[in-house]
Amino acid sequence: MPDLPFDDEHAPLYSLGQVAEMLQVQHAFLRRLDQHDVIRPSRSSGGQRRYSRRDIVIVQHVTRMAEEGMTLIAIRRILELEREVSALRQELEETRARLREQE
Repeated sequence: MPDLPFDDEHAPLYSLGQVAEMLQVQHAFLRRLDQHDVIRPSRSSGGQRRYSRRDIVIVQHVTRMAEEGMTLIAIRRILELEREVSALRQELEETRARLREQE
């Protein structure tokens, strides 16, 4: 049986309105996140924002930081640093695995 779009956490399935309702945030807040490059949802052929499950998790994370008083510029930088740390951890794990193979 083929994989369905909702099986893919990166599939852009949810509209701005659906995400706003799910997370109980304002539509304007989601649009601002896009305008400030905090999160870049996909676009439908008609230009409407479409969010994936992964995007929604990030918006939840961003919402918590915003509620703690962080600015969108600070939040964007935190997300960038979190991605860098994640990539470095992955690289470190791969390096460790290669070293174990050489032993």
